[in-house]
Amino acid sequence: MNNFRVDNKIALVTGCSRGIGMEVAIALAHAGADIIGVSNSLPPTESEVAKAIEATGKKFYAYQADFSDRQSVYNFLHKVKANHSRIDILVNNAGHIMRKPAAEHPDEYWDAIIDINLTTQFIITREIGQQMIKNGGGKIIFTCSLLSFQGGVNVPGYAASKGAVASLLKAFANEWSSKGVNVNGIAPGYIITDNTALLRADEERNKAILGRIPAGRWGNTADLTGAFVFLASPASDYICGSIITVDGGWMSR
Repeated sequence: MNNFRVDNKIALVTGCSRGIGMEVAIALAHAGADIIGVSNSLPPTESEVAKAIEATGKKFYAYQADFSDRQSVYNFLHKVKANHSRIDILVNNAGHIMRKPAAEHPDEYWDAIIDINLTTQFIITREIGQQMIKNGGGKIIFTCSLLSFQGGVNVPGYAASKGAVASLLKAFANEWSSKGVNVNGIAPGYIITDNTALLRADEERNKAILGRIPAGRWGNTADLTGAFVFLASPASDYICGSIITVDGGWMSR
């Protein structure tokens, strides 16, 4: 099963200080990769994710960037490309959600979500993708959402951003697959993270959500790691422009 390993690879994981990003970074380290981590709140040393990755015997390189600030994003990219001439795997995981009904959804919410969830994802992918093409190949994985396919409620900006990401990754895949760069996505279902805390606390919404999930439970971040490692590994070399749903069966209902 060596095709499912990522030994001697370097993976850049955005939004890796907690939640899905941290779980995926640790899983890729267990599968053999050194990790470059970036988030708005990631300390340079002694973070929880750093300790977990270094415990696997792999290296962890920490960076900070504010994904709502384009100059901060470009400053990060300048540093990371100068320090790492080869990045084999990019996991575009960082994202944000702001809830308010569509009729009350302010410009500030819309702009912030589109900047973080879409524009920054495009910029990072373009810049790291250039490097991958030059180096002969790579793997890029976007964290999509069930709202890449559906509209959701009270999150029009988030739904728009995740729907756009689903098309964006296909656009990249159409141009880069022949150059050895596989671009795909994973759409998590209802996962226990900080972003879903309000939904889980709402007894009526929680009941409705669980009633639709054939698996009968919320997902854990660990439920996602197999799919991420698969798309990062040679086992997925002929998968291009696809989105894997890891949702306990939600989309089949």
